[in-house]
Amino acid sequence: MSTKNKPSIVFVHGIWADGSSFSKLIPALQAEGHQVLAAQYGLDTLAGDVAAAHRTIARVSGPTILVGHSYGGTVITHAGVNPQVAGLVYVAALAPDADETSQSQQAKFPTTEVFSYAEITDGRAWMKPEGIEHFAGDLSPEEQKVVWATHAPCAAQLFAEKGEGIGWKSKPTWYVVAKNDRTVHPELQRFVAKRMGATTTEANSSHVPMLSQPELVLDVIRSAIKTVEENVNA
Repeated sequence: MSTKNKPSIVFVHGIWADGSSFSKLIPALQAEGHQVLAAQYGLDTLAGDVAAAHRTIARVSGPTILVGHSYGGTVITHAGVNPQVAGLVYVAALAPDADETSQSQQAKFPTTEVFSYAEITDGRAWMKPEGIEHFAGDLSPEEQKVVWATHAPCAAQLFAEKGEGIGWKSKPTWYVVAKNDRTVHPELQRFVAKRMGATTTEANSSHVPMLSQPELVLDVIRSAIKTVEENVNA
């Protein structure tokens, strides 16, 4: 398959993060000939974030694989109905059904430690510095400081909003479960991965395996790429 026909990759970040959270994945995929973009959005409304994902998809060509981390899983669930999207990769991510929100899905599982370190100020949910250990505990202290310094607060009501369209019901899916996650409960991750019938890989990692175990996450994305290429050529 020529470079121009290779699947494109669009990364979709969660809360307390931005596109830089995929910085260890992007160079390798670019070097392998893929168009890669990271959607950037304001975490103001779910509809606005999904619209931003659609705009980003429109900037790349060919079949596109969406990679969503954390709340980004909710975004790719809804943006995944875009006809250009050929596969969905979830990384320690939420994946609500039509009758669920990010909040109601999490409410079905034990509350994780990181939310004890959330602080609502000016209508936004910020992470206190002490919370970074529960978000990215397997990174070096230096990397943890960078993740905290670049963390993006979401609108306080964001997780209560409901989106339209469920991409994982019609697109092939892959899931990276973070076994030591203290932000999105690992049992929630296993539940949604099984429900969507995802090809599942478990990582011995915190909530940010794309930073602590980038090669493992890259291998999952490459598996998705291979399947998409095979489906296109079938």
